[in-house]
Amino acid sequence: MKFKPISLENIKTYSLKKRPSKVSVMDFGSSWIAGGKMGLWFEKLPNILAGSDLRKLVNRLTMAVKEKKAIIVAMGAHTIKVGLSPVILDLMERGIITGMAMNGAGIIHDLEVAMVGATSEDVDSELPQGRFGMAKETGEFLNRAIKEGAQKGDGLGYSIGKNILEASFPFNKFSLLAGAARMNIPLTVHVAIGTDTIHFHPDVDGSAIGKTSHLDFRIFATLISHLEGGVYINLGSAVILPEVFLKALTLVRNLGFNVKRFTTVDMDFIRHYRPMTNIVKRPTLEGGEGFSLTGHNEIMFPLLAAALIENLENNGIIQPLSHQGTKGE
Repeated sequence: MKFKPISLENIKTYSLKKRPSKVSVMDFGSSWIAGGKMGLWFEKLPNILAGSDLRKLVNRLTMAVKEKKAIIVAMGAHTIKVGLSPVILDLMERGIITGMAMNGAGIIHDLEVAMVGATSEDVDSELPQGRFGMAKETGEFLNRAIKEGAQKGDGLGYSIGKNILEASFPFNKFSLLAGAARMNIPLTVHVAIGTDTIHFHPDVDGSAIGKTSHLDFRIFATLISHLEGGVYINLGSAVILPEVFLKALTLVRNLGFNVKRFTTVDMDFIRHYRPMTNIVKRPTLEGGEGFSLTGHNEIMFPLLAAALIENLENNGIIQPLSHQGTKGE
């Protein structure tokens, strides 16, 4: 049986000029000229998709700084391993970041950087010999600091930061924990027992870890209770911190805090289920807005920080810092 092709003779068309279109040359990017500044680069971005989202996010961050609202950065440990500590510390020094959170692996890499200026062992070569995570100094220092924090009633993040400061390690200027303690910026640490190498060192005290990390959760919830009008950045945490954020948010809403109108952004090199659900979508259903900027953190976050600093300084919201930033030497 042969079928007769449908006729196209009576198709109804319309004028392209009258059709609503989602993309316009008015939103196109501009070509680059050598010698330009960061602010000019930002202006030349296409105002389409992620380019539009980045513009919105910089504006939201600028407004949050101007209105002295909370800007919280929650980060996975990979953030430290790709060299972003100086960029984050700069934002802390400028008074832009008002609170921070990290997972249990973050304290390991931050301490090792402060101690010896290096971190991230070769797991493939160490694991077969049972040597993975067995660095003596790392386990001793962190477990001692955690136990001290439990005894004094301090949170896990503050106790480690204070101890790093007092130890005056040669690379302390790169430590987020020490910087937070020095600047009196709350930095909380959220531990899943068994996920970190220091949990199998001889000095480990599970009760101290639980006590100090739970206290940090409550401090983190206090930070979230002030998030109205602010910005929450999830930087490279795929599971732990998106879950912690969702629980802290429901806790403070249950207690009657008005936390509905705020901005969230997930930044990672791929999109994961939990950050998209627990950071970008669910928390902002009551009036906020969530974004996802996908790409390598070591490129994307410095670009975001640079665009924000340019915008803040050009509008006179913050003054330029006297130093040129923390660099590796």
